[in-house]
Amino acid sequence: MASKVFFWNLRATVKMPFGKRMRSLLKAVKGGQHIKDGDLTAIKLHFGEQGTTGFLRPLWIKPILDFVRESGGKPFLTDASTLYVGQRGEAVSHAMCAAHHGWDPLMLDAPVIIADGLRGEYEVPVPIGGKHIEDAYIAGSIAEADFMVTLNHFKGHEMAGYGGALKNIGMGAASKKGKMQQHFSTGPIINQDACTACGSCLKACKTGALYLEESTGKIALDAEKCVGCGGCFVACRHGGLEVDWKMGVQEFLERMMEYAKGVLATKETPSLHVNFVMDVVPDCDCVGFTDAPICPDIGVLVSFDPVAVDQASMDLVNAAQPLYPSQLPFGVTPGQNKFLAIHQHVPQAFGLDYAEEIGLGSREYELVNL
Repeated sequence: MASKVFFWNLRATVKMPFGKRMRSLLKAVKGGQHIKDGDLTAIKLHFGEQGTTGFLRPLWIKPILDFVRESGGKPFLTDASTLYVGQRGEAVSHAMCAAHHGWDPLMLDAPVIIADGLRGEYEVPVPIGGKHIEDAYIAGSIAEADFMVTLNHFKGHEMAGYGGALKNIGMGAASKKGKMQQHFSTGPIINQDACTACGSCLKACKTGALYLEESTGKIALDAEKCVGCGGCFVACRHGGLEVDWKMGVQEFLERMMEYAKGVLATKETPSLHVNFVMDVVPDCDCVGFTDAPICPDIGVLVSFDPVAVDQASMDLVNAAQPLYPSQLPFGVTPGQNKFLAIHQHVPQAFGLDYAEEIGLGSREYELVNL
């Protein structure tokens, strides 16, 4: 059965500027129907890694926060920490990165709460019994929220091919341990050349999987003891521990979709998904820079079905005129898959077929123009 996806093409007038158009879009989808008075509402988004400029703009989000409050909810802006060492690897730096990018609680009337705690260890295990994942480890504050709205910058991604609602949920709402489960099933790679034997990672490793090798005096790993918590990545300041990214892309996508299922299972009612198909750049907002867009701005799509809203967003991007100069190879025409043209290692369905298979939603949709 086709799911409804509501679409606004960004046209505005003096009488209907951005804020009023966004409100009309949310009313059309009946976005407040599942919000009860006092519901603590997680607004899941990406604050943007330091150096990027294509992340969602705070002023775009304010009408959505106002709508949640008018519907009875108490919104908070949230994301979980990253596996890699960067500005969002632990809560202190992550919150400051959000502040530097304009996510001001006083301006938006919603606080920033890093969902997996100070060091990425605040998590809630959710049994899903998937093909790859038995128990998903979801960032605690997202799992405990009464309602969730995902705000998604629709764009390319260097490993998943694209990033939208499903990636923002599956990868973005997982704790460090959950992110590690999706990326790989073994422990970290040890880079002994960079190790200074400072001992920081030993203190962070609660299972004793890390130890100092007698012959070298450098760090080593007992893989059988490693549970993939990710704490060592935050502890190491010297690059002595690296993520082992080696996994088939199809399996990675399937693990991510299973995690998305786990995140959505923490809610009694459907979550609302808002895709901003604007500044459609080739890579994630994590990479530390923002490249040129690959197509013109298209619009905002909203649905309670994350599969349908991602499929509709991708179809609109593919139908759009290619933009140059960009990462797109010359010769791409409207109708060709732009993300596949850039990220040729990704399966053609981008994991959306598996998401549909495990009950996350439908790839068939009805596009309702506002």
